[in-house]
Amino acid sequence: MSRPAEPFARARYVRRSPRKVRLVAGLVRGLRVSDALAQLQFSPKHAARDLAKVIRSAAANAEHNWDLPRDQLWVKQVVVDPGPTMKRIRPVSRGMAHQYFHRTCHITVVVEERPEPAGGRSGRRRSPARRPEAPAAEGEVPAQPETSDEASEGE
Repeated sequence: MSRPAEPFARARYVRRSPRKVRLVAGLVRGLRVSDALAQLQFSPKHAARDLAKVIRSAAANAEHNWDLPRDQLWVKQVVVDPGPTMKRIRPVSRGMAHQYFHRTCHITVVVEERPEPAGGRSGRRRSPARRPEAPAAEGEVPAQPETSDEASEGE
């Protein structure tokens, strides 16, 4: 088997529903590895522990096998695939039985190296906040928006 193109880690047969893990995976996609682990550490979801374990493993693989600096690693991709489903039967009233499922999943995390941006540390890009308009020229009085109280006083 040839060497994969990027550092990754995979946890297989995790006893957690893929749907529940995907909810947590959406929180950390595109984040720096250290920020993703901090986010998962304080998440109330049980799947956060499973996902954090795989991210730590992917970062360790990148550091040890690929000689990449740990502080420049970002979570590039998180894939949660369904694993085998174990079917079980529970006896219920009137001699019947209901079937229930123990779902499993396979979690794959790919990390990549991104150099530190020139402006310093940054996480996800957010839309810029509304900036105030440019200040008025010297001697010019800025126009004040009319409020409803002032409009009613003139009548």
